[in-house]
Amino acid sequence: MNNGETSTSMVKKYRPLAVAAGIGSILGSGIIVGLSATITVWQNGLGLTNSQVGIISGALTFAIAIGSLLAGQITKSFGLVKSFNWLNLIYAIGALICVFSNNYIMLLIGVIITGLASGADLPISLTVVSHDAPDDKTSASLVSSTQIFWQIGVFMSYVCAFIVSKMAGASGARIVFSILAIFALITWAWRTFSTKFRAFHEEGEQRRIDREAASQTTEKVSIKTVFAGANKGRFMAFFFSILIFYVCWNLLANTFGQFQTFTLVQAHASQSFATGAGIVLNFISLLATMAFASVAGGKYRNKFFLVGITVQFLAMLGLAMSSHSLWPIVITIGCYNIGNNIAGEAMYKVWTQEAFPVEVRASVQGFINGFSRVCCGLFALITPALVVPSAIRNTMFGFAAIVFISFVAGLTMMRLEKKHGINNF
Repeated sequence: MNNGETSTSMVKKYRPLAVAAGIGSILGSGIIVGLSATITVWQNGLGLTNSQVGIISGALTFAIAIGSLLAGQITKSFGLVKSFNWLNLIYAIGALICVFSNNYIMLLIGVIITGLASGADLPISLTVVSHDAPDDKTSASLVSSTQIFWQIGVFMSYVCAFIVSKMAGASGARIVFSILAIFALITWAWRTFSTKFRAFHEEGEQRRIDREAASQTTEKVSIKTVFAGANKGRFMAFFFSILIFYVCWNLLANTFGQFQTFTLVQAHASQSFATGAGIVLNFISLLATMAFASVAGGKYRNKFFLVGITVQFLAMLGLAMSSHSLWPIVITIGCYNIGNNIAGEAMYKVWTQEAFPVEVRASVQGFINGFSRVCCGLFALITPALVVPSAIRNTMFGFAAIVFISFVAGLTMMRLEKKHGINNF
């Protein structure tokens, strides 16, 4: 620690940076849930056809994926800090185009711009946090805490969409997107003009230069040097362990995120009950994420992961073996939401930031984010047929197998970290 500062004080010192990055996560989940929750409002207000609705929803998914895939190239072209500062302005422009859209094409353009900016911002903002953090323990705590903001974004979007759901035309949807635009503009101004953040960035860059000098490395770090250099075996093992874990985890998370209400309605819940249950279950997810963030930088992190992945596996078996009664399904989904957030995206973010050099983190995480989102988008095409009562039993056994695969990949990653001495937890 610098000047004898404790881990707790360092986390507190750098917390504002994690909040600024975390608001990007609020905007990321906000655009996904915000569009999902208001798409019928847009349809009625703008007179969209069902096929146009499908194209807009699909365009957002693939725009986010493309933005994630381009994150590394964006930082290479414009610099890590400048990309971090200005992406939220582009997001705000896209959201405002949606707010003022009066036809299908204008709404589609706004959604694509917002999705591209959102997809790129997540891996870039996490890379900035890990770049500026003074040590790995502080970085793990800060990076994992950004997942709390993702859950907050989901929760806020559901609540806002519920409040404006009775408004005439597309007015309610315009209000939701206006809120997203305002948040994006505030975040852009904060990231760009904060003297504290500027000092963090400069100190982080100096530490990176010092590490390079200490290691006497003259070769510039790049994707090629990482995956084709002397340590390629190590980094390839990290990459595929994280990729397999995250794709498997995300298939389930995306399925329950998009089709949780659908599943409950199929179990004969009313629409209001299903929506209300979604808000409660999201709150449970938020608490679980906060619990994990509190231990992400310490020795209990791996134990939390093992508990979380076990709960997910048992939840899938519970859904497979339970009756089609509503309350057993609600309780089991609640248990899944706890395990899902203890052993899920927050852990994936920490692993990615710990395992790779800071110069390539945005590229690696952007690729994994984008690839997994493409997989989820394709899987969503068949999901409705898999979660109807007649098929859900076999589907949940299949999901249990996917959880097991993610467990093996996660266990492999933990052993690789221990082998290479990445953390001392």
